[in-house]
Amino acid sequence: MDELAAARVLVFAEDRSVGETVVLTLNHGRFAGRLTTTTMDAVTELQTWKPHLAIVDLDAGGETLLRDLGIDLVDNRTALPVIGLSRSGDLRAKLAAFQAGVDDVLTVPFAPDELVARAMVVYRRSYGTITELNPVVRTGDLELDILNRQVRVMDEIIHLTALEMRMLYYLVANRGRVINRDELLDPLWGSDFVSESNIVDRHVRTLRMKLQNNWRKPRFIETVSGQGYRFMTEFDPSKA
Repeated sequence: MDELAAARVLVFAEDRSVGETVVLTLNHGRFAGRLTTTTMDAVTELQTWKPHLAIVDLDAGGETLLRDLGIDLVDNRTALPVIGLSRSGDLRAKLAAFQAGVDDVLTVPFAPDELVARAMVVYRRSYGTITELNPVVRTGDLELDILNRQVRVMDEIIHLTALEMRMLYYLVANRGRVINRDELLDPLWGSDFVSESNIVDRHVRTLRMKLQNNWRKPRFIETVSGQGYRFMTEFDPSKA
């Protein structure tokens, strides 16, 4: 493969919001991500796009897709390197995933930096070359720095906690779309988390304060009454 070309990564996730977050995060490496939400579309992309790596949601039909990827009966691995996403972090689930043929398993919720590191390691192990790291991803007036876990807004540097960084990636990846509170709980806190009634609102409020986001005149994160939150696709300085 041309070392200057981006490595093609097929992302299969039934939950589009999670898939979009994976695709955005992959921009920190020399990767070109493409999202599919059905096994049929994923198989088509495998045949036509010929990706170098797959990131597969094992909880949403991913094991069926692994069979379509083709298991090597000699070493029980797929013909294509695969990172599995799983909402179960126990040993039994991980062993089952490896038995199914994946090269690595990442538990949801995941940190953006961990996803990038796993993708780079699996790629290097499979192809013998190192994928270049792009520490900063820019979207509008935001710069997401994955190495230092910080955001730059215009000329100001803002430090975020690990949870705030995950939340920001999730909102930015799904920019323009309303995300309700339940949609934020699973990918950010995990499916087994028993939440307080206002935990999402409290964390969104804290993130907004750090981003200097006035809810009356939203700069980045907009509240959609009775529905949830939406990351604004554009920043209008007149509303700051």
